[in-house]
Amino acid sequence: MRTVRGGPPGGQPDKGKGIMRIKCYCDLYVSDGLKRRKNKILKKLMERTVQPSVYVLTLAQGEQNHLEFYPALLLQQPWYDDAEIFVVGIADGYDAAVYLVEEIVREVLEETGDMDIRGFLAGRQGRFEEGLA
Repeated sequence: MRTVRGGPPGGQPDKGKGIMRIKCYCDLYVSDGLKRRKNKILKKLMERTVQPSVYVLTLAQGEQNHLEFYPALLLQQPWYDDAEIFVVGIADGYDAAVYLVEEIVREVLEETGDMDIRGFLAGRQGRFEEGLA
């Protein structure tokens, strides 16, 4: 898990800002418009640099849901200061985020025959971290 501190890019973290922990999915879903800039966007995401058009797809905070997506701008909010998020995808805008969710659902259904999206992603990540993927 990569740990990042909030604050201005290139400067000292703001006093009072907590630590946001971001972990990226081993086979990160990326919309077509961002594929060439994926690493740069992830770096900015980890630094909490403002990226107005970028949407982040994450495992939902609550166990009853599978996925959430929201503008990366929300990561600037104070309630993310001490958050731990698992990023499964990045998208170039709202429509691209919806398309990525559809792609994930389709892939899970084709590979498993059910809709346990959270279990599918977590299982694949676990195998990757154990070196079995």
